[in-house]
Amino acid sequence: MTRPLRLGLSGASGRMGHALLSLLGDDARFELVHAVVAPGSPHDGQPVPACTTGSLQYAHDWTQAPPLDVVVDFSSPAALALALDHCLTHGAALVSGTTGVDAALEARLADAGQRIAILRAANFSLGVAMLARLLREAAAALPDWDLEIVEAHHGRKQDAPSGTALALGQAAAAARNTTLEAAAVHGREGHTGERIEGSIGFAVVRGGDIVGEHAAMLIGQGERLELVHRATDRSIFARGALHAAHWLAGRAPGQWQLDDAIATLR
Repeated sequence: MTRPLRLGLSGASGRMGHALLSLLGDDARFELVHAVVAPGSPHDGQPVPACTTGSLQYAHDWTQAPPLDVVVDFSSPAALALALDHCLTHGAALVSGTTGVDAALEARLADAGQRIAILRAANFSLGVAMLARLLREAAAALPDWDLEIVEAHHGRKQDAPSGTALALGQAAAAARNTTLEAAAVHGREGHTGERIEGSIGFAVVRGGDIVGEHAAMLIGQGERLELVHRATDRSIFARGALHAAHWLAGRAPGQWQLDDAIATLR
């Protein structure tokens, strides 16, 4: 497409929504034409900062949304369901980073992939996507090497290991024809005995204001390979989501992955 892509934003008042808005104001690839917040949000009905014309306001639903090329969603499962309805009705592509989706909505999303292009990810860092690709290749090429995944985040993070660390473990396990459930070892302590052959170990660091660090260590006899990604700015996730949106718009229906989109990075 030569014209800017017409983009709708779901979850515009959240942290990722704010990050996306700050980038969209200077991104000539997109025209932001609809921005949705939760009903009752302080932003509801207020002008959208990324709209250079000053005519766009936050909305609490999709009823007045004009035709769109792509919707970017970082909201809640309930809001994602409404965004999905709009995409299916109008044939728009959907990029979503919303988590906590239940089985019923997962089934709806899977079915929707037969009609529209969908790309979902728990982490939209393009560097993490490349890390996962490299780890898959290394884990398959070095099947007998021990694998440990170490991740570090700020002290306020609620879950451990991080979703990204687990996704890396899943990618490596699949490359070795096993599952993370069968291979994962968490929280070694005390007299653990020898390392289990073929296991994938996880270690967690929490402290300070660390945005996110992930290291995959493949350890052989007399040598070690380390694949590391460090995030220093949260805007990388918004940049990755917009890259995915630009790549996905106009694609054939299907369940696409961020790994598909990084092939076009230039």
